[in-house]
Amino acid sequence: MEDILAEAREEFAGDRFAMGTGVRIEEVGDRYAKCSLQLTSRHLNAAGQTMGGAIFTLADFTFAVAANFRQPHAVTLESGIRYLTSPKGETLFAESRLIKDGKRVCFFTVDVTDELGTAVASVTFTGFRAGGGKWAGHRAGPEKSGNPAGCS
Repeated sequence: MEDILAEAREEFAGDRFAMGTGVRIEEVGDRYAKCSLQLTSRHLNAAGQTMGGAIFTLADFTFAVAANFRQPHAVTLESGIRYLTSPKGETLFAESRLIKDGKRVCFFTVDVTDELGTAVASVTFTGFRAGGGKWAGHRAGPEKSGNPAGCS
């Protein structure tokens, strides 16, 4: 199991935004992932609460790991998040599970909880299997494309 976890961490280490936010892969399996985020002052909004974007980043990255690890490349077609309560404690956890995997479209849920086990957010993702091998068409970053926004 440790070899698989190390492989997943290495594969997704290039996700600079998630890594810069502090997201960490805790578990990985067949179309399943669990990640964590240690909350710090940089994750707070002006009201002193955890920023919704930090919660969504954790959920989005967890979906990406579950959908893409040892699978054909998937990109998000649609996502929806329901914020349920403000987290308590210093750590958030997200678990992503496959609901349905079609030939080109996949559906996942991500449950975000705090360290007390309280549900913080419920997230759904619809992914599109872009085809090709691992990370087909993926750009390493805006500096590779000459496009400062990184858009293709």
